[in-house]
Amino acid sequence: MPGTALALSLAACAVGPNFRHPQPPADAHFLPADSALENPTASAPLPGGEAQRFVQGLDIPGQWWTLFRSPQINALVARALAHNPTLASAQAALREADENVAAQRGAFLPSLSGSYQAQRAEASLASFGLPGTGNYLYSLNSASVSVSYTLDAFGGLRRQVEALQAQADYERYSLEASYLTLTANLVTAAIAEASLRSQIEATQQIAVAQQSELDITERRVKAGGASRADVLQQQATLQATLASLPPLRTQLAQQRDLLATYVGLRPAEYTGAALRLESLQLPAELPLSLPSRLVEQRPDVRQYSALLHQATAQIGVATANMLPQLTLSGSYGGESVKFADLFSPASAVWNMAGALTQPLFKGGQLMHQRRAAVAAAQQAAANYQATVLTAFQNVADALFALEGDAEALRAQNAAERSAAGSLDLVQAQFKAGGASYLQVLAAQQTYQSAAISLVKARAQRFSDTAALFQALGGGWWNRHDAALAAPQGTP
Repeated sequence: MPGTALALSLAACAVGPNFRHPQPPADAHFLPADSALENPTASAPLPGGEAQRFVQGLDIPGQWWTLFRSPQINALVARALAHNPTLASAQAALREADENVAAQRGAFLPSLSGSYQAQRAEASLASFGLPGTGNYLYSLNSASVSVSYTLDAFGGLRRQVEALQAQADYERYSLEASYLTLTANLVTAAIAEASLRSQIEATQQIAVAQQSELDITERRVKAGGASRADVLQQQATLQATLASLPPLRTQLAQQRDLLATYVGLRPAEYTGAALRLESLQLPAELPLSLPSRLVEQRPDVRQYSALLHQATAQIGVATANMLPQLTLSGSYGGESVKFADLFSPASAVWNMAGALTQPLFKGGQLMHQRRAAVAAAQQAAANYQATVLTAFQNVADALFALEGDAEALRAQNAAERSAAGSLDLVQAQFKAGGASYLQVLAAQQTYQSAAISLVKARAQRFSDTAALFQALGGGWWNRHDAALAAPQGTP
């Protein structure tokens, strides 16, 4: 009990402000009006067009990407978490920060050191105050143990440890942020790959239909039912469609190169399975955290909270540097001309000392260092507030996007169906001589645009669903990875 009371009394007199976590926003809404979020989103009758429902307070699983029910994505994420160098760098930074905290805690304990010195020397008798001439050859052995302890009377050392612990917290949440960014980027890149592959397939199907139309037009020219200009126009349309394929294939290859980088491979080494949009399942229920919980769930907000904590502790360090420093020291040992007598009582030597150091004049250095620490804390507080605002913006953007994506997919699906029906009708009329070739070209172009836009709209719903999980923090508090252990005080 006496030791506990002493520790509490010393902690209470640590100079500088005590850090308090900023209060979360009291606002209960992410959007100006959340009434629209109470109803399911629009739906469309095709894979990836299912309605989604926002559930207030629904928790986020630690492995949120598994909700897409894709073995390919699950395998990619597992590979990336094991081999991504950016993640490995963040893990090493956390280990470094933890070791720095442990090292600084050693300053709370006395410093103990031992020394031994053996000396062989020759000196004149006069140097010892003895009469006569000549030199004296002698040996001297000395050994001692020294102890030194700096009394942390004003809490400067404790504030240093506190600042380093805050830095370790920052690195811990940086690791979580790297984890979340990696998984979200990987899922989004995989969806983009699937989208590009579907766009290529749709374009190829359109090119096949256009080639068939070209064959029909050439036969009609031979039969006198069409002009050579119709053939040239159809050839131009077909070639334009074929010309759009190389850029799509280039984007697909680059997307796979990006996936290779995420999983820690060179592009030539990557052999990941092809992902298709049809293999993905859209989560039917989407979490919607309380705004007051968002600041606890977002790793980047926790990062900047840790930086604010560190900056606050540095004010205490700078303040303590302006106050007296008390150091106690002592040593005990022996000196003897013979090693055998070194540890005898007659050879014992010792000393004890106390030193009190008070800075008197340093040209205003200490005062300005403290003012700089205060300004740094003000900067950290502003950065924290900016990060909170960005977090709320990200969630609001994702919610707006998901609502809009569902409406856009339903409209785009209807547009594609209408365009396909119109193209079939115009082609039949053209074969019967009831429609002009210009009408066929216009219907082809409309259908091609609608088909590609439909693929993009389907992929966008999956991408923005992943963006919502990322914006809400990614569920890191529900993970139990040994290498990425959740920090204390998780939400």
